[in-house]
Amino acid sequence: MSEAVERLLNLALYLADAREPVTAARIHTEVAGYPADQDEAAFLRMFERDKEQLRGAGFIITGDESGAYTLDRSRTFAAPIDLTAEEAAAVRAASTAMLADPSFPYPDELRLALAKISSGVDTDALPAAARLADEDPSRQGAIVAELSSAALRGKRLTCAYTNSYGRSAPHQLEPYGLFLHDGRWYLVGRDTALDEVRTYTVARIEDLSVDGSRPATRDFERPEGFDVRRFVRLPFQYGAPEAEFVAELRFDSASAWRAVALSDGQGEISETNDGEAFWRVKAFSESRLARFVLENGPGIRIISPESATTVLREGLEEVVRLHG
Repeated sequence: MSEAVERLLNLALYLADAREPVTAARIHTEVAGYPADQDEAAFLRMFERDKEQLRGAGFIITGDESGAYTLDRSRTFAAPIDLTAEEAAAVRAASTAMLADPSFPYPDELRLALAKISSGVDTDALPAAARLADEDPSRQGAIVAELSSAALRGKRLTCAYTNSYGRSAPHQLEPYGLFLHDGRWYLVGRDTALDEVRTYTVARIEDLSVDGSRPATRDFERPEGFDVRRFVRLPFQYGAPEAEFVAELRFDSASAWRAVALSDGQGEISETNDGEAFWRVKAFSESRLARFVLENGPGIRIISPESATTVLREGLEEVVRLHG
């Protein structure tokens, strides 16, 4: 854990424990992490930055006319949390896994969230398994953290983006939000040149640069009512609009019951008298569609388009060739 993060945790816990307003002078002397020999001006600058970071993490810190600070517990904490020993162990295990995973982009925010729950949660004890994704987890995690910060601050960014055809082009984006799906991160934002809101695979983003010309000023505002969950799709439904096609899949009678769950509300499902199910669904990538069928089979077969069936067959033939 970095010194800055440790100082933030100490400040968060100190304010959470205080039962009366505390002055900046007391914080300087009583909170570990602020150098004792630091002059007042330097301390106040550091303290102001720390307060803003805590506020960004959901800690409601207020000050009165005398310059004393209080944590508004009713607005900071949603409800009292009383964890059993088993629940506390589960929190430690889950948070340790995420904090040790190089692909996890929010380690500082998680530590601050844990500070809201308990000062006794040890988050640095155990190793963790990395997320199952085929991209470099450390790189993807770092990019997501930068994108998340830009979205929170309302800052435009520029990047090179490689589309599903393998073509890379420069883009200027207004990042609205991010989500994790099927082991990959996605960015939802407005492409300023196209004036369209699109979804971008984070692993395909290169040369990311966030506009720093006016760091304290927002470059844009998210549309009212924006909800990133509306952009979550199935793995084969991400791609350029011009790549769209309709796929039809058949579930045999033993697997038909799985059609509703696997469709995730996408497309149309019809059933036959002999118990089979047919699923018509919008898709953008034949290779990802083939991968989806392999991952969720047996009992599922691509009916159309024929080219997607060819992609699946050639993929299986390649596996046989490589592994016998």
